[in-house]
Amino acid sequence: MDLLRHKKTVASRGFLDDQFLIAMPGMKDDRFTRSVIYVCAHSDEGAMGLIINQTQQMLFPDLLVQLGIMNEQEAIRLPAQARDFVVRNGGPVDRSRGFVLHSGDYRVESSLTVSDDICLTATVDILRAISSGRGPRHALMALGYSGWGAGQLETEIAENGWLTCPASAELLFDTDIERKYDRILASIGIDLAHLSLAAGHA
Repeated sequence: MDLLRHKKTVASRGFLDDQFLIAMPGMKDDRFTRSVIYVCAHSDEGAMGLIINQTQQMLFPDLLVQLGIMNEQEAIRLPAQARDFVVRNGGPVDRSRGFVLHSGDYRVESSLTVSDDICLTATVDILRAISSGRGPRHALMALGYSGWGAGQLETEIAENGWLTCPASAELLFDTDIERKYDRILASIGIDLAHLSLAAGHA
């Protein structure tokens, strides 16, 4: 992912980095209906983010076994926190690839700093750390990601496809996935019933 590599070498942050994208009710793409996306990287070249309120059927222990990190017997003995770790659907692109968004108390060389206290790590080191209880204090894992080409996301926002607001770590990492969409809208004082489907033009 060129966008993430670029972000690792450039200190400046895109203006949508560390923001929530909240799908408007009129979202034309069914894959993003009622979705909330955390933007990890944004620049003139495009944007990359993870859907944080859609879950996968796969359980975290199954993923560890599939990746060869541990066998089934070891997976059964995982601590409850790791056993119950939810795997989310990060988006329609590269669904076989895993990403972990996490608090900044855990970092390895490959960790990418998204904000002052949120990092993104996409290597198996962090999965091993989480499975052994040595991982970050807060984390969420997703398979796949959501990506946009140059100017594409800005156009979708201008056409009223997405609302944006600064992300909060509390809403990002809490485990109430089912109500996350409504709660994030409520946190910025928006009632779904009053959202207009038409873009405004001055």
